[in-house]
Amino acid sequence: MSNERRVDEVSGTETTGHEWDGIDELDTPMPRWWLGIFYISIVIAIIYMIFMPAIPALPGMQGYTKGVWGRSDRANVAESMKELYTERAVHADKLVGASLPEINADQDGLLRFAMAQGKSFFGDNCAICHGENGSGHVGYPSLADDVWLWGGSYDDIKQTISYGIRTDHDDTRIGSMMAYGVDEMLTGGEIDTLVEYVLSLSDKDVNSASLTAGAELFADNCASCHADDGTGTRENGAPNLTDREWLYGGDAETIRTTIFYGRQGLMPNWNERLREDQIAALAVYVHSLGGGE
Repeated sequence: MSNERRVDEVSGTETTGHEWDGIDELDTPMPRWWLGIFYISIVIAIIYMIFMPAIPALPGMQGYTKGVWGRSDRANVAESMKELYTERAVHADKLVGASLPEINADQDGLLRFAMAQGKSFFGDNCAICHGENGSGHVGYPSLADDVWLWGGSYDDIKQTISYGIRTDHDDTRIGSMMAYGVDEMLTGGEIDTLVEYVLSLSDKDVNSASLTAGAELFADNCASCHADDGTGTRENGAPNLTDREWLYGGDAETIRTTIFYGRQGLMPNWNERLREDQIAALAVYVHSLGGGE
């Protein structure tokens, strides 16, 4: 290894004086354009450190260097959020007490705001039971059709969201299916006969021999909630038994289970978690899923 610096005959570049196994290391200078950019970057960094927040806390320092301009991204974000909340508050105040026609009339303002807010609240609070698009699950009603247990008007939906079904709130709606088998109000044979009759209401093939007795059992035990013709009543949240929409299932075994053990579905009241304007926005969104009423 040699430490003698000399000029390489081939490239004309001075060597560093380092040589290994006959190979010299060239002392090739950095390109001028690269050096220029490097030095400019240093100058820019120094200027930035002077004017902008830059150096984090060092021993004996509190916080960081604020810079001559004293700019803060945190403060800028906070200010932007404040402006956003102020803008939202204007629409929120208008939404409270507005009727659905009034909301729909302001498509670029109030309706757009309500739909955006309602979709967000639905995803956070409702989708886990009713499905991402309101399609529902077994035991949880679909909100994307035109079948409503308690009414599908804008006011009905707000009522249900606000106070729930079978909650402790004074304004909640009460509706439950009694357990005719567990409470021994009907025998096993009578329940089987009633199942046949309920199936016949939605035009399913049944044992016609039991329809007369089933009609009598239905009139005595079910008609007060489901109506004489089985079309249901919204005052009790009793579903229509003449269509093919079933909350828990419309096969004979499931219907028998429903009659024997009853159903006590519960809808939470959201008035203690959501503000009035948020409930209104959510009601607008839910109303739009199935076209409402």
